Amino acid sequence: MARCWLQLGQFLGAAGFLLPIVLFLSILIVPQYALSADKTLKLLLWQAPSTLNPHLASGIKDQTASRIVYEPLASFDREGRLISFLAAEIPALENGGVSADGRSVVWKLKHGVKWSDGQPFTAKDVLFTYNYITNPDVGSASVGPYKTISKVAAVDDYTVQITFKDVNPAWALPFVGVQGMILPEHVFAPYNNRDAATAPVNLAPVGTGPYRLKEFQTEDVLVIGEDVVNTVKVVFERNPYYRDAGKLSFDAVTLQGGGDASVAAKAVLKEGVVDYAWNLQVDDSVLKTLETDGVGKATVSWGSYVERIMLNFTDPSRETAEGERSSVQHPHPALSDRNVRAALALAIDRQKIAALYGRTGRATSNILVAPATFNSPNSEWTFDPDKAKSILDEAGWKDSNRDGVRDKNGVPLNFLFQTTVNSVRQQTQEIVKANLEAIGVKLENKMIDSSIFLGSGSDSTNSRRHFYADMEEYAYGNKSPDPGSYMVGWTCSEAAQKSNNWSGSNWARYCNKDYDALYWASTIEVDPAKRRQIFVKMNDLLILDSAAIPLVHWADVSGTNNALEGFGPTPWDSETWNIADWHRK
Repeated sequence: MARCWLQLGQFLGAAGFLLPIVLFLSILIVPQYALSADKTLKLLLWQAPSTLNPHLASGIKDQTASRIVYEPLASFDREGRLISFLAAEIPALENGGVSADGRSVVWKLKHGVKWSDGQPFTAKDVLFTYNYITNPDVGSASVGPYKTISKVAAVDDYTVQITFKDVNPAWALPFVGVQGMILPEHVFAPYNNRDAATAPVNLAPVGTGPYRLKEFQTEDVLVIGEDVVNTVKVVFERNPYYRDAGKLSFDAVTLQGGGDASVAAKAVLKEGVVDYAWNLQVDDSVLKTLETDGVGKATVSWGSYVERIMLNFTDPSRETAEGERSSVQHPHPALSDRNVRAALALAIDRQKIAALYGRTGRATSNILVAPATFNSPNSEWTFDPDKAKSILDEAGWKDSNRDGVRDKNGVPLNFLFQTTVNSVRQQTQEIVKANLEAIGVKLENKMIDSSIFLGSGSDSTNSRRHFYADMEEYAYGNKSPDPGSYMVGWTCSEAAQKSNNWSGSNWARYCNKDYDALYWASTIEVDPAKRRQIFVKMNDLLILDSAAIPLVHWADVSGTNNALEGFGPTPWDSETWNIADWHRK
């Protein structure tokens, strides 16, 4: 193309007067042509993925990366409709896929699907995935939806039958969405044990998705304007065995992980050096300023994630005989008192925190906010420091030695508050610190790299799973339109501890018999209206008990280049769920 313009310029330049116009047009058009001819899709995650195994994923960053390679049987779109991936059809009562008694479901699989190494995909891989996820030695982060299953059977190569322990209104959760991605048995079988977390296949995925791994570089750099950012670089190429290869617009996908949210926003919205940047947790005014350059746009998508402060119901300063801290054997000396928890909730100015998010966040009093039908109308949040002080006074938490910190029976209200390194979260920490110190509670803020804090492994005690602090902040929510596998995270049996390799989803170790009773009732209630009410009651109980302090219902905010089309996020899957459809104008 550039050569054509040069020849045209030489021809017209003989006349002398059109050459400047030709050169001007070449400057405008050649870069645009080069962009459209670039067959590489460039992604940026400011939190670098630490694994490409979706079932050991520590958070969205790992799921986003692994979803490029792996697929589930089906997934939920934005409206909560099931969309087929590896399934030949969606089970229903009408086609016999869902049993009349609600105790089993049959999935028919697509024929002719191959793994990216050329091996055939069959029902045996689905069965293996179930065995892998539910193996306690593996410590899978996806186990929640599978706990209601009594048996998975490969009826034949293209038929899978799931039998549940009881009537299961949430039959569509196993093998669906981010917690349902299927693993190849012939690759993962040697690691279905305690070696799972360190298995080399975690960084060498073999999937059925549109792209396959080419290279995982632990060190690389990305130039963003005048900034040079150290990153991890993951390079994907077309999967030669992908069943619908003709729809792919890109020959390669590069995913770089590193920097921070501000750097990522600049990269996609201002500099245009990437096509997509994930999770732009920066001040909304900054996003709007960057968008004015017209290179990229921020997409705001409301989902289920709630930024919250979790309270530790166990003592992080005491150890068991085995050296385990935050053990259920030792209740927290202050936070076990509901009065203390209630006072903390009243003393935190959620509206001031929500203002940090602009159009991307709103103060909330609920821990369950989506789908909207589950968002309880019964709760409310109040910023009332005076009432918080009164509650603490009446409960006997007073400043006995006049050091500015309340105490009771020798226990001071002196807490360690940890979260990830993130500008908005550090501003939140400062607001919370000032709020709580105003009522006589001392706070020490701690920042931890996100790859460690959100990590799924047991090698670091600085993870949210270990919770070796008194308070911690992060965002979390249900990963499907059915909130069952999310709300199980406050049941007694789910307490994360050494005995289960910290794989339990109840990281705060909250335990309430009334809550447990509601949860188990939800697992067998088939009437949608009655089941909705059970979940609302569960949310209301958590808020009434101050089991956690919800702060902000925040939207997923991602940036895309204005030339990128096909990006269609759903709150019930990672944003790369339909990456096969992405293309440039």
